[in-house]
Amino acid sequence: MGLQGSIKRGAADFHAALFRRLSSPKIHRIAGLPILLLTVTGRRSGKPFTTPVVYLEHEGGYAVVASAGGQAEEPQWFKNLRVAPQATIDLRDGPREVDVRIAPETERQGLWARFLVEGSTFASYEKKTDRPFAIAVLTPR
Repeated sequence: MGLQGSIKRGAADFHAALFRRLSSPKIHRIAGLPILLLTVTGRRSGKPFTTPVVYLEHEGGYAVVASAGGQAEEPQWFKNLRVAPQATIDLRDGPREVDVRIAPETERQGLWARFLVEGSTFASYEKKTDRPFAIAVLTPR
């Protein structure tokens, strides 16, 4: 992992620690959307990594988007989700296991439209790249 990756990992770890310890709405929402802690196994390391991500409730589960702030490449946590059939989430009420599936294109389009409406920064992310943002649906087990 390079310097930029180490900085991102450190920031994610710091935010996750704050999420677990504080009840401030500023810690539990970003860009108008709620945050969950996502723990997924690294596709190469086999180690669990926890990352705070915004989500939308969707059909009894949670939709998370690989926006990465509009960067050209998907975030590492999403690359890990692509190969993980399960993950763990924490919504401040304790961890729970979820099944992971990547939304097919028609479902992705509908969810992306919701992210654009409900999240305050996603339109600007979309302008930074030609990459369509993949969306995963996390369904409690």
